[in-house]
Amino acid sequence: MDQKTVTVGDIAIGGAAPIALISGPCQLESHAHARMICEGLLEACAPTGTKFIFKASYDKANRSSLATNRGLGVEAGLRILSDIRAEYGVPVLTDVHEAGHCAIAAQAVDVLQIPAFLCRQTDLLLAAGETGLAINIKKGQFLAPWDMKNVAAKVESTGNRRIMLCERGTSFGYNTLVTDFRGLPTMAETGWPVVFDATHSVQQPGGLGGSSGGQRQFAPVLARAACAVGVSALFIETHEDPDNAPSDGPNMIHLHDMKALIGTLCAFDRLTKGL
Repeated sequence: MDQKTVTVGDIAIGGAAPIALISGPCQLESHAHARMICEGLLEACAPTGTKFIFKASYDKANRSSLATNRGLGVEAGLRILSDIRAEYGVPVLTDVHEAGHCAIAAQAVDVLQIPAFLCRQTDLLLAAGETGLAINIKKGQFLAPWDMKNVAAKVESTGNRRIMLCERGTSFGYNTLVTDFRGLPTMAETGWPVVFDATHSVQQPGGLGGSSGGQRQFAPVLARAACAVGVSALFIETHEDPDNAPSDGPNMIHLHDMKALIGTLCAFDRLTKGL
């Protein structure tokens, strides 16, 4: 199997490289808030030397209810992400929901992320691939892991070979997700690096009626299991006050818990990869 490595800034993702971290708040709130979270993550990653990509969304276009806040919007959000990249020297990632946003977002970020609900939208995948940026594609909650080879092929058809495939749980009845860990090595058979999204895997979509619920206490458990399987990167959303976060609070990890969690996950990663 041709095991590919995707490079984002100075971070190598894939193969025998140590796990990378994709982390940040679910939704951009302000410049000051993004800076605070980024500084907290730099501190949390320092003891292990873990490399991380700062993640935040400028638009949550897939919220459960029309009444919930979608975020800061394209112009303000991308300006903040560009500033975070310049100020702290870390790569940044954001979601794109429309093909027309890909080229615009590509001017401000290092990784474009395809939301799970949109992972089969051909025009979006092609537009993302044509930017030349690294593309993190979340597996749809409705897809089998072996179906992701067809999704990746759409991006690869543009000549872009900077593809990552991200597991985030599979629909299991109403308002419930389950993670099938057989899916991680199955997706790895494509050769593309596999990312495990620990926080969205414990989400309960629409579980609170007008918004999604979650069980954040299980996110570290699933993250450890993913490291034991041998993933290339972990996606973990974080917030200093998850219970009052504007989006996905019930499944986000508290910022002050990230240092200990990263240390534990790196230990599992070293054991699995023989580092």
